Amino acid sequence: MHPTVVVAGASGFVGQAICAQLAKRFRVVALTRSLAHAAPGPVTVGVEWRQCDLFSLLETEEALKGADYALYLVHSMLPSSRLTQGTFVDLDLVLADNFASAARQHGIQQIVYLGGLIPPVVKLSAHLASRLEVEQALGAGTAPVTALRAGLVVGPGGSSLRILINLVHRLPLMVLPSWVRSRMQPVSIQEVVRAIDRVLGDPAYYGASYDIGGPDVMTYRELLEKTAQLLGRHPRMVVVRILPHWLSKFWVAWITGSSPALVNPLVESLRHDMLAQPNPLLDYLKVGAMSFDEALRQSVDANKRLIRPRLEALRPRDELVMRAAKRVRSVQRLPLPARGSARWVAEEYYRWLPQFVWPFIKCRVDENGRCRFYLGSQRLLLLELTYSPTRSTEDRVLFYITGGLLARTKDNKKGRLEFREMLNRTCVLAAIHDFSPTLPWYFYNLTQAIAHLVVMRGFGRHLARQAGERAENSKTTS
Repeated sequence: MHPTVVVAGASGFVGQAICAQLAKRFRVVALTRSLAHAAPGPVTVGVEWRQCDLFSLLETEEALKGADYALYLVHSMLPSSRLTQGTFVDLDLVLADNFASAARQHGIQQIVYLGGLIPPVVKLSAHLASRLEVEQALGAGTAPVTALRAGLVVGPGGSSLRILINLVHRLPLMVLPSWVRSRMQPVSIQEVVRAIDRVLGDPAYYGASYDIGGPDVMTYRELLEKTAQLLGRHPRMVVVRILPHWLSKFWVAWITGSSPALVNPLVESLRHDMLAQPNPLLDYLKVGAMSFDEALRQSVDANKRLIRPRLEALRPRDELVMRAAKRVRSVQRLPLPARGSARWVAEEYYRWLPQFVWPFIKCRVDENGRCRFYLGSQRLLLLELTYSPTRSTEDRVLFYITGGLLARTKDNKKGRLEFREMLNRTCVLAAIHDFSPTLPWYFYNLTQAIAHLVVMRGFGRHLARQAGERAENSKTTS
């Protein structure tokens, strides 16, 4: 009987490449948020596809049941709801924390995580800082984490490679910013698969991070020149030192037709040299490593266009389903005062909120923890939140959205509000998941959605004052 490995993010670029390889020595459970991917699912011997929303701790716990190992390939740069409030940094943190918690519950022996190269600089870009935060969040559980850190992964379907190829195809003249002098070390998808296959299940690699890269080191300008040459293009390139960074991001997104949510974090990361540091795994990969030229040739078709992975054709269907569902996700990072907890923050929220919205909204909390928000008098119930004692702990408090004029609950029982401690109790994430508003969608966006952000930002300022007062009191008494 083969051991079981759960692959989170299996329908992505790297996930599709790795599942067949792992199926040679593991029973593979491939997780995807997409119903279109999971049912009936691509047919690969030894691979079982399951639908799982990793934003749900309950679903994540169910998905990891019976697993021995786990592979984490998840990034949240693309939308997960019709409306998403919050940065990809905080969204990724929620996902990683859920995965670490579920792995702890089921005694997972190892988590392998594919993240990004971390350059030796004082201030990382938001994208790279997020990759490191995810690594830390996964490592906060009981399962040892093996972190593989890579830069540009070259292979069919890679989002960064798609941006690169589109730039070369569409621009006869490239006005380049100064960051094109930064050095980088691309790695082929074949080497990434080799690295994952090598470390998964091997205790020698537990609890450590390893940079991986290919045999070629080049500047970003050289990368563009090589790509243009291999694609048969001859763009003229001009470096402009004073080109603003924000203009670079806008320009790349506009020219390539890629989402700014995807482009902006990637462009931010290009300011640094992205080189793999020597390590035993990198030495192993050097033997027979594929060059950038060959990896790019294998990633494009006869028309020199990027080959699309087989599951990419299902993405438009997923987007239509997501839009039709009209659900909301909102995640905000809040300060956590000293000696506070997620439970304390939840209780403080219900103490503070009536004062913040007075006299328009009143809040009532009963002995069971059920919280009701009323407009003016207690005649119009706007929202009802029901405390879940079985799914709550001191560091994570959960309320289900169970009623009120502003919430559609008849066909959606998954709406919820949670507060959870993160990053060694340095902050709290306040999150609403799968909320279905009853207001007409565009009216909701202009009213209730904005009001929620105003409330959360006000609560964040309140917690920051609380943290400052506690710190001042601590100095006074010491």
